[in-house]
Amino acid sequence: MPPTDSHRSRRGLKICDLTQFYSPVSGGVRRYIEQKSAYVRNVLPRGEHVIIVPGEATACSGDDKVRIYTIASPLISRTSRYRALTKLHLIEEILERERPDLIESGDPYQVAWKAVASGRGLDIPAVGFYHSHFPEAYIRTVAKFFGRVAISITDDICRKYIQALYNRFECTFVPSPVLARLLEDWGVERVHTVDLGVDAGVFVPGIPDRAATRARLEISEGARLLLYVGRLAQEKNVKTLFQAFALLHARTPGKYHLLCVGDGTQRPSVLHLREKTGSVHWMPYCSDPRELAAIYRAADLFVHPGVQETFGLVTLESQASGTCVVGIRGSYMDRIIFSDQQLWAAENSPGALADAIDSKFTLDLHQAGLKASSEARGRYSWTTVFGRIFDIYDRVVDGYSR
Repeated sequence: MPPTDSHRSRRGLKICDLTQFYSPVSGGVRRYIEQKSAYVRNVLPRGEHVIIVPGEATACSGDDKVRIYTIASPLISRTSRYRALTKLHLIEEILERERPDLIESGDPYQVAWKAVASGRGLDIPAVGFYHSHFPEAYIRTVAKFFGRVAISITDDICRKYIQALYNRFECTFVPSPVLARLLEDWGVERVHTVDLGVDAGVFVPGIPDRAATRARLEISEGARLLLYVGRLAQEKNVKTLFQAFALLHARTPGKYHLLCVGDGTQRPSVLHLREKTGSVHWMPYCSDPRELAAIYRAADLFVHPGVQETFGLVTLESQASGTCVVGIRGSYMDRIIFSDQQLWAAENSPGALADAIDSKFTLDLHQAGLKASSEARGRYSWTTVFGRIFDIYDRVVDGYSR
């Protein structure tokens, strides 16, 4: 069967990803961009991928398929290694040189406004990806120190800002139906719910490397190994996890072991918990997907304490690897959990999370993990995800050119 016009167009698209949420130790956004590069390289014969991100120095690396431009930018966090991309004129110089068919902006600040302005100036359509619901952090801070009037004012400012910015894009991608409806209620138009994905060839169950991984990490085979992967940041709600683990350790010392993979401002809390319990292992970052998959498989249970995750990519990877997840019910990521959530914590408290972890071990976690893996890998492979996203790219480019 001959290819459709859409398929012919897709194979020749040059896409530019532009974001400052990208660092040597960052998670979901970086993973999404890197997997898009792999999709372009391996699936699209005539496609190209251009990436513009902050870095230590201004440079370009890559080849005729995938190129990464870094723009020298100051550090704003020594732990997460995020940088503020302030040399906006260099963005336009790169876009003028590359002339992509479409620009995708992955953050909601000055870089997003530059993506819109440069796109219009160069006659290139720009789309936005709303990776995280950033107003929640501002509203939470205001709620902590001020009253209801201040919360209402902050909420109104955030609504107007989001509406003003994202309605300038040709469309906005959102990784959660609930969040998509929220943005639509806030007046954002042309919203598309899209998924993130998992490398179904790497994050797989059944590989007999559990014992070797535990031995390498010096974790007892007999311990109930709990795993957390992600930034050690306040907005990830990791303090609730650490307090829950302290409760579990106090109840039955040595029964549980916690492995944390990631870094951030809450690192001192992890190190204190390690010193206090002797049952905590910490790794600052894992850049090798195959090593990370082995770590997932070595764990008995993945614990995700987040209450404001827009998708929860690490929970998808854990399940794809055959390791069940437990957390706090009611977040945006509930829809990608493929095991029973009845035993999840019903409230955001250390006691509720500790009880939920304990209760999960009454189940056959191995069989539940295999079932979750089949669902996760079958429905959320990156190939499937990017096939859908590039269909939208095609429609945006075709509609813009008309």
